Amino acid sequence: MSSTDMDTGPVLAADGTPLKKSLARALRRQKMRALMLIAPLLLFILITFLIPIGQMLLRSVDNEIVSATIPRTVQALEDWEFVEGGAPPGEAVFEQLYEDMLIATEQKIHTRLGSRLNYEMSGMSSLFRKTNERRLGRFDLEEPLAPQFADIDEDWLDPEVWFTIQSNSDTVTAGYFLAAVDLQRTPDGIESVPDFSAIYVKLFVRTIILSVTITFTCLILGYPIAWLLSNLPAKSANLLLILVLLPFWTSLLVRTSAWKVLLQQQGVINDILVWIGLVADDNRLALINNATGTVIAMTHILLPFMILPLYSVMKTIPPSYVRAAKSLGATDWTAFWRVYFPQSVPGIGAGAILVFILAIGYYITPELVGGTDGTFISNRIYYHISSSLNWGLAAALATILLALVMVLYWIYDRMVGIDNVKLG
Repeated sequence: MSSTDMDTGPVLAADGTPLKKSLARALRRQKMRALMLIAPLLLFILITFLIPIGQMLLRSVDNEIVSATIPRTVQALEDWEFVEGGAPPGEAVFEQLYEDMLIATEQKIHTRLGSRLNYEMSGMSSLFRKTNERRLGRFDLEEPLAPQFADIDEDWLDPEVWFTIQSNSDTVTAGYFLAAVDLQRTPDGIESVPDFSAIYVKLFVRTIILSVTITFTCLILGYPIAWLLSNLPAKSANLLLILVLLPFWTSLLVRTSAWKVLLQQQGVINDILVWIGLVADDNRLALINNATGTVIAMTHILLPFMILPLYSVMKTIPPSYVRAAKSLGATDWTAFWRVYFPQSVPGIGAGAILVFILAIGYYITPELVGGTDGTFISNRIYYHISSSLNWGLAAALATILLALVMVLYWIYDRMVGIDNVKLG
């Protein structure tokens, strides 16, 4: 091979393959090794985070119970139009309902249908429980079925019952999301629920306000403590840091129960205020079973989550910066505000995000000390999951809460900048 061919030909590796191809192969192997190292973490995140969130989103719009339980009835109702004060569907619809209910009661799924529709209209659950296989077996198929259904319960002749079945027959529904923002679907369109039932929007607003209040209170109390920890000698700072971490070694339930004892009207705090004369004995402060109790108890619980990020950032701020500012004529306040505080902002951002995200999802402490005025939307989500078993509404509430947090996170990023959040 001539020297010209060697100069213009590809550079070869030791095994004779082109160097570029060999480097690409080595890079692919390196990426595969890196992927294999993080594969367990990715799998863990997929199983414990992404899949549950996906299932929550699906459950918030899933509505297959009605169409799967009474498919013939749903199909027969397609041509029926609701008229307020009008007549129920014709005999053909009742015939299809009879066939569907025989199969549903035999498979013992008719009560599931009633429970689903009972979320939309009170009394539907008992209506379907009454219409069981034993009563259907007594029907005379030679006679019209509508009057025989009416003999079981007159609600079968109520057009609103049939409208509820018809309007919830789609496999995908926005009904849960409508209920989550205090709206409902009526024959006249989407309307607000009655004032005595409108609770969810108020709970969302209260959750945001109290979470911001708790975050701000933790910042006001935690900033001086973190500053003190970062400027004390190591021995004293370590001792105080142990006191900051001490709540982590105590059960959350025990700490919350202790606040119930402290905050009640005959509790320790009110007794001290009465003893020193700040409060009259017959006018004790209401510090529990309201928003005040929630803010006090949750501030105590979440305060370490604010102090630790602040301390880790403040520890990296050289004290010489403040001394240099003072040597140039700055007052203590000017040196703090113009030199020290801007360098502690990343810690404030980290602590604020941590406390706010934890606060907005809390439900144990608000449940125990919040009463009716201090509970969060998470308490209602827990109620629908554990008590009412309305998982669709719980999923819709959780989805809205997740979207709300993401919007607030975006606003925070635009105003402060997530890149400025550091942990020291």
